[in-house]
Amino acid sequence: MYSYLVEFLGAAFFIYVIFATGNPLAIGAALALTILLTSQISGGHLNPAVTIAMASAGKLPVSEVLPYCMAQIFGGLTALQLYKRYQF
Repeated sequence: MYSYLVEFLGAAFFIYVIFATGNPLAIGAALALTILLTSQISGGHLNPAVTIAMASAGKLPVSEVLPYCMAQIFGGLTALQLYKRYQF
């Protein structure tokens, strides 16, 4: 369960930086930081496409694909709502 929370928060942070800045350097730094912080806990996928690819490669149990993808999608949707609510 902890790994799903980490994927949710990591995806939310990363997507929020994309919305808030649009700056390629900030986006790259956010992605690097998020992967660095989450890789030991959840694998640092942060993206449903990466999760599916890792499961296809046998590096993630297939039973984990749906929960990971849902956490990542909800993280992205949360980031969108935060951005819409607090944009200046």
